[in-house]
Amino acid sequence: MRTSWSSVMGFLLVFTLSAVAQEQMEPKIAALDWNAYQDETVKMMQEYLRIDTSNPPGNELAAAQFFHRFFDAAGIPNTVYEYAPGRADFYAILKGEGSLRPFVMLNHMDVVRADPSHWRQPPFSAALVDGEMYGRGAVDMKDEGLLQAMVMVIAAREHLPLKRDLIFLGTADEEVDGTGSTWFLENHSDLVRDAEYLITEGGSNLIRPRQGTLFGVGVAEKAPFWIRLTATGRGGHGSIPLADSAPNRLIRALRRVVDWQPPMRLLPSVEEYFKVIAAMEPEPRAAQFRNLRKALENPSFAREMSRNEDYNYLLRDTVSLTVLQGGSQTNVIPDTAYAELDVRLLPGEDPQAFLAQLRNVVADEGLQVENLNRLKPPNASSVNTSLYRTIEAVVHKYNPQAWVAPMLNGGYTESQMYRPLGITCYGFNTLELTEEVNSSEHAANERVPVEQLRRGVKVLYEVVARAANQ
Repeated sequence: MRTSWSSVMGFLLVFTLSAVAQEQMEPKIAALDWNAYQDETVKMMQEYLRIDTSNPPGNELAAAQFFHRFFDAAGIPNTVYEYAPGRADFYAILKGEGSLRPFVMLNHMDVVRADPSHWRQPPFSAALVDGEMYGRGAVDMKDEGLLQAMVMVIAAREHLPLKRDLIFLGTADEEVDGTGSTWFLENHSDLVRDAEYLITEGGSNLIRPRQGTLFGVGVAEKAPFWIRLTATGRGGHGSIPLADSAPNRLIRALRRVVDWQPPMRLLPSVEEYFKVIAAMEPEPRAAQFRNLRKALENPSFAREMSRNEDYNYLLRDTVSLTVLQGGSQTNVIPDTAYAELDVRLLPGEDPQAFLAQLRNVVADEGLQVENLNRLKPPNASSVNTSLYRTIEAVVHKYNPQAWVAPMLNGGYTESQMYRPLGITCYGFNTLELTEEVNSSEHAANERVPVEQLRRGVKVLYEVVARAANQ
């Protein structure tokens, strides 16, 4: 009994000391010369966006050298790892006193290509127009990378007390083959292996008119599991139809596949997401979202959710037909035809069990069903952490009307590569964007509101400063 009581008292003491430390930190954060730091954020963001790291070819070495100069000037130890000509990762560390495990800020330095002919402003100009900064990577994800760098530099200049090491990691080639993180983890995983927390892309903060901003904290991602279906059959002249031709067999199988919906599976994080957004919905939808598990027992409601593109992918593995290839001549029936499927698996899914389901749906033993990519098993992080609670607290401090919810990403992020090390990984972004601006990611006229950059650096600094000491 005495042991139990002492444990409780110890927890209360630690909690109280942590709360006191946070109260003492807030005035120090508020006292910083934020106007100067925000001006610097805008200036440095323009410089970063003007570095063309279109992938392919990437040329992330130029971005790594940009960070090297910036961190050197702040006295932060850093290393540029050029692992192939023009391709580089960048690592920097701000040492803490070591009583808590490190905190990693991860970002990728490459961007997708941009066709200037479709842009209002040149894609690497960082032009400021009507309060918005234009540039490829403004949303994905040079904005986050630059804000993370500013947080490191401000922490160094202001001598922020740290119980954790702060680590900045910029990687190459995330947009194509992921060789940057792959190389880093194969050669230098010891530099991040002991970390407790990591934040990177995968969060989405959409401003909903009349409802407020929904801050989605990425706690899990679905995994790409690409499939090729190949049919073979008799070939011949196009003037003589062949019922069992390869294209015909393939089309009949694909008809069954595209009409198929894998079974629903409700993840705890997705269930919590719907509980949060229930407050933003009218009745009876709000009540259904608050108790989604029960609501999905109603076949009519389940069909409604399946038809909703914004919700369906959260509730099941998904299959999209993306490639269809047969012959190259109109008057020739080919003896081979194939299709490719973009399959996304939920965390916890067994890929072999999914393949077995798919083969049953194809229902043609003569068709070859094969996996095209090396599957990185989907994984997830718990929301029951001090970092998640810190994110909630800081977001609500700066935007009391905001909603914070765990989010399952339909696309891939590098978090999947770092969770197996035992690191809790979240997608978290401090910028609040309209749907129009957010949709410019990977599209023409990618841009970010300057005021969001100014506000975002302050919010992120407070999240990191708190998390680095609790």
